[in-house]
Parts: sequence; C-alpha cells; structure tokens
Amino acid sequence: MTLPALLPGTTASAVTGAYARLSEVFPGLRAEVLTDDEAAPRGAGWVGAHELAAGGAALDDFLARDHAQVLRDHGQQPRPDVVAGFGLHRYAWPACLLVTVPWFLHRRVPRIPVEDVAFQRALGHLTVRLREFACLPDDPAAGLPGARVVPDEAALRAEVLASVAEHIGPVLNGFGPRMRRGRRALWGMTTDEVVEGLWYIAHLLGEERRAMTELEELLPGTAEPYVGSAGFRELTGPNGESLPTRDRTSCCLFYTLRPEDTCVTCPRTCDADRVRKLTPAH
Repeated sequence: MTLPALLPGTTASAVTGAYARLSEVFPGLRAEVLTDDEAAPRGAGWVGAHELAAGGAALDDFLARDHAQVLRDHGQQPRPDVVAGFGLHRYAWPACLLVTVPWFLHRRVPRIPVEDVAFQRALGHLTVRLREFACLPDDPAAGLPGARVVPDEAALRAEVLASVAEHIGPVLNGFGPRMRRGRRALWGMTTDEVVEGLWYIAHLLGEERRAMTELEELLPGTAEPYVGSAGFRELTGPNGESLPTRDRTSCCLFYTLRPEDTCVTCPRTCDADRVRKLTPAH
C-alpha cells in the first residue's frame, strides 16, 4: 500500500488520490471533492443524496430513468418495487465506493453524510464535501484538519461500516417504502453493494485476492445492521482453474424481466451455470 502525496493542510487531499485511481481503472465513475467555498452542483441531472433520502419528487425523477430504461431495453412494464431496487443499486454501488476505495487503497475512511454527496448518474459523477476522515496513527494524513486517528485495523474496519451505514441508512429510508422489502432485506442489499463494488474495482486494480480477504474481515456476518457476510467461495473451472464467486444475500429481481438470465452471484444461479459464466471463453 502506497500513501499518496498530500497537499498541505487540506482535508480533501486525504482521498483525492484514491478517487483519481478509481477513475483511472473505471472511467465510467468520477468522484470529485468539493472545496470549502464550492457549492454542490444542482440541476442538469444532479440529485443530492439527502433528496433521495427524503423519498419525494427527486426520488420519483431518479426512478423514472430506471423505468424508462426497462421499457427501452426489455419492452415490458416492470413492477414498481423492481424499479426501486434497480434505482437503489445504481446509487448505492458507487456511493459505497466513496468509502471503501480510500480505505482499501490508503487506509483512510471518509465520513460522507447524505447532506455532503451529490450524484449525476448519466455522467457517473459524484461530488463529496469532506469534513472528517479516520486514519491510522502512522498515516501522513493524521495531522490534516478533520483527521481522526484510530488505533488499529480493526477500529478502521469499524469506521468503514459506520460510515457506510451513516450514509446509506437514510437512503434506505427513502427507497424502502417503494421496494416491498423489510429492513433486514434492505441491509442485506447494502452488504452486497459494499462487497461487490469493491470486489469489482479491486479486480480492475489487480488486487482481487487482497480485496476478498479484507472484505471477509470487514463483513464476517455479525456486523449489524448489515445482514450476511462477504460470502466468497471457490469453484473449479473446466481446466482445473480456481473461479472465485460469492452468494449474494439479496436478489436484484432482474429475473422478473428475464428469468433465464440470472446474475452470476445470484442465489438462483447454480454452480454449473456460474462456472460457465465465469469461464473466459464464455
């Protein structure tokens, strides 16, 4: 793990390197840290996370995009709860990366309450106002404004879970009434977003195995309010190769549109189909 150079006295510099690396390996997503005097973007497709958490007109507009996409791509009317689930995924997957990528790359955990995050989904652009972050005692960022030093890796993992919960909890309050799922199911979906988002980005970084190990330590299955564990396991490919997979805690309900095409980590997908989908020739 290499810690990035820091700009003197700026809290933003604690995470800008991690966000830049995220965009390098995954150009479809860009995270920008706002300066103290910079206003959060408005209009032109932007939505504040606090607006999604409120569950009103802004959320209606956000989900209208998912409804239109299903009609365009699949030619059928989706159930409202399916649309809400798709919309939650399209927000929560990148939002969780705002926390997990700096932790994974530089052992820094930003706090991102919903009031401090905005999202433009068509551009894959997030903005964050960073006021506080946790780090380890030997981190060069420990002297920056807003730094909160924690004693060890276990405490830093607790900060990751607390930060994601602080942000996603209110968002679940906004989406939840539209999804026909209980609180436990919603937090199971959050577990999946945390795990599968970082797992995918770590694969692009060439650090998939490290991510799997660290995610298993982060989410062993006993960390409330999260439900379920990282759940990784190994399958064997046709040539004896190891094929890592996991069992999702939740289901995205995509099968309601195309029953024959389930996700590779879906509980409905048998191991034989997983091996077929994970084999490079496929």
